Amino acid sequence: MQDFTIENLILLTSILLFLSILASKTSGRLGVPSLIIFLVIGMLVGVDGILGIPFSDFEAIMKIGTVALIFILFSGGLDTKMESVAPVMWKGVSLASLGVFLTAGVTGLFVWKFTDFSLIEGLLLGSIISSTDAAAVFSILRSKGIGLRGRLRPLLELESGSNDPMAYFLTISFVQLALNETIGVWQIALQFVIQMSLGFGYGYIFGKIAVWIINKIKLDYDGLYPVLIMAVVLFSFAFSAYSFGNGFLTVYVVGVILGNSSFIHKRSLTKFYDGQAWLMQIVMFIALGFLVNPREVVPVIGIGMLVSLVLIFVARPVGVFVSLIPFRMKFREKLFISWVGLRGAVPIIFATIPVTAGLESSMLIFNIIFFVVITSVALQGTTLMTIAKWLRLDKRVEAARRYPLELEMTEGFKNELVEVSIPADCPQANKRIVELGFPRNALIVMIERNKQYITPNGNTIIKPGDNLLVMTNSLRDLKSIHACLQITPK
Repeated sequence: MQDFTIENLILLTSILLFLSILASKTSGRLGVPSLIIFLVIGMLVGVDGILGIPFSDFEAIMKIGTVALIFILFSGGLDTKMESVAPVMWKGVSLASLGVFLTAGVTGLFVWKFTDFSLIEGLLLGSIISSTDAAAVFSILRSKGIGLRGRLRPLLELESGSNDPMAYFLTISFVQLALNETIGVWQIALQFVIQMSLGFGYGYIFGKIAVWIINKIKLDYDGLYPVLIMAVVLFSFAFSAYSFGNGFLTVYVVGVILGNSSFIHKRSLTKFYDGQAWLMQIVMFIALGFLVNPREVVPVIGIGMLVSLVLIFVARPVGVFVSLIPFRMKFREKLFISWVGLRGAVPIIFATIPVTAGLESSMLIFNIIFFVVITSVALQGTTLMTIAKWLRLDKRVEAARRYPLELEMTEGFKNELVEVSIPADCPQANKRIVELGFPRNALIVMIERNKQYITPNGNTIIKPGDNLLVMTNSLRDLKSIHACLQITPK
């Protein structure tokens, strides 16, 4: 398209973004993750779509996808609260490592036994498709106002945020094996230990350094703080990747460290990177849609359907049940976790790696992966709420409240604002604030009751169903607040 100018490109980009945002408003109600709608929009623009724009630069898309995934993982880490994740930490780690390994292995062995792929190619395909996208799951749950009982949500969040590095390592390893079969298994195992250890270590160090820099640098323009964090994230990934670490794990850990620390402009910066993560996901899916030619996908429907069924009904359950053997969990919870293994953009991005490496069967693998992702979303995404209700693991959740007062930490503001809900069976309910023995370093600044906002004083009575907006010196004081109110945090 010779007349496709920069103005046309900008116009097309803006229209695609508008369409993606509008589509996200309705996709959740239909039970389909909005990110798949973004992918379909990209396909409609591509060579087999309405506009018929030819595009086949897999290397460019891989680079775009890598940058996008960096900030998506960082934002996921930023939203990970250690208070919620700590009780399920080892379960999540087991799912994100052993679970991914077993899922890749079972899928790969099936592909090797029942198709014309070699063992290495089968394991490569299994590795690419082994990571999950729980963000797609929660977009459906939120749109319907459905929550999950127990600690399933933090467990799924932790798994989805930390299993991409494992899938990436396996993908790279089997690409290397396919191109150079002299590499030994023990050499790959040693690389795994080194990459994961260094990736975690770099993430912890750079996360702590980032907190210190943000609070000490005192920039003249507040708008430079997002730029500063962006530089830290990109540097952390690059340094880790060049220093034998796993860069994706590094940026996720950096996000976790920042998300659980106090720093200047934390509230606005968290919102900024949440919006940026959505932008990255939209761009990533639309770009991936450009690469997909439906005419090339049709011939792989048969093998793609077989791989999908094995992945959903065999490989994922095996990975979940085996990796959770050391932990006490109900059977129905494990069953639900097995069903939640939706695939998203990450497997399609990873599928571009063997293409750019020049692997002979790479295009066939890419088209199979694309079909498996679509099938996973179509089957699991649309039945997610039905399965949650059938297993009695669903619960109704209220929409997020918006308080008329929003404060955040600036250079002169060293406190945190937290929300504390008073359950119906709270022993301290129906008592005056002065009788609660509230910690000295905590102050109730507002009470939300029946959609009304109350300015409290010492004689104000706390009632069941109240939502307290509490100012504390540190998030660590939250345990003292819960102990004072004699409630168990959710």
